[in-house]
Amino acid sequence: MPWQPAKLHFGTAGIPNSTPKKTTPNGVKRVAELGLDAMEIEFVRGVRMSDEAAAEVKSLAQQLGVLLTVHAPYYINLNSAEEVKVEASINRILESARVGFRAGAWSVVFHSGYYGESTAGEAYERVKQAIKKVVRALKDEGIDVWIRPELMGGVKEVGSLEEVIRLAEEIGESVLPCIDFAHLHARTVGKYNTYDEFREVLTLIEKRLGKTALDNMHIHISGIEYGDKGEVKHLNLRESDFNYQDLAKTLKEFKVKGVVISESPNLEEDALLFKQTYENIKT
Repeated sequence: MPWQPAKLHFGTAGIPNSTPKKTTPNGVKRVAELGLDAMEIEFVRGVRMSDEAAAEVKSLAQQLGVLLTVHAPYYINLNSAEEVKVEASINRILESARVGFRAGAWSVVFHSGYYGESTAGEAYERVKQAIKKVVRALKDEGIDVWIRPELMGGVKEVGSLEEVIRLAEEIGESVLPCIDFAHLHARTVGKYNTYDEFREVLTLIEKRLGKTALDNMHIHISGIEYGDKGEVKHLNLRESDFNYQDLAKTLKEFKVKGVVISESPNLEEDALLFKQTYENIKT
C-alpha cells in the first residue's frame, strides 16, 4: 500500500495558469509559491516525461512538500469492442503509473470508458478485468501507487458512485476511487449538492471501503454545467451552483486526508478558494 498523507492537501489539475514558463518543475514551484501543496501531472494528451525530468520533479516536490498525483490520458476505453483498444488503454494507464511513480506520484487517476452497446453490468465486468491486469502488472514491477477509476460526469460513461466503490471493493489491493464531486452532481442532474448528501457519500465510502479510503482520498472539484445527460463543461466554483462550502465542511468533519484537486478553468484560484474555505471552518 502506498504511503499515507498526514493531512488533506490542496492543488491544481496541471501546471497553474500563473506559472511563467509552463514546465512541470516550474508548476511544482508555483504551486508552493501560491501556498498550495499538491499538483496533478496531466498526461491527458499522452505520457511524456523523461527519466531526468521525473527525477527532478520528484526531488522538487519532496523539498517543497508538494503531493503529486497523475491523470492518465483521456484516450482510454476499457470497454471498447475492439480488443486492441482495450490493450492500448491498459498500456496507457501502466505507462502513466510507471512515469508517475518515477516522479514521486502518490495516485494515478483515469477514465474507465463508455458503456457503448454493452449493458452496465457487462461494461463493469470488462473494466474490472482490465484494472486487475493493471494492478497485477504494477505489483510485478514493484510500482506502489494508488490506481483510481474516476467517478464520471456523463451518464454514458462507466463510473457511477456505485461502480467506482465496487471496483475498489472487489479488486482491493491498490485500488481506490477518485471521487469527483462535481461529476457526481452533474451525473445525477443536480443531486449530491447538500451537506446531508455529501455526508451520505463519505459514510458510504467508509462503510464499504473502510477508514483507509477516507485517509487516502483523491478528490476532484470544480464548478460544473450539466444537462439531462450529465456533464456539459467545467466552470469556476463561484460561477456554478456547486455547494463547495458544505463539501469543505463535510471533509473536515470526517477528518478526510489525501488530496483535493481543482479542475476549474481558473485552477489555482479555486484551489485556493477551497483551501481557505476549508481552513476557515471552525471545528
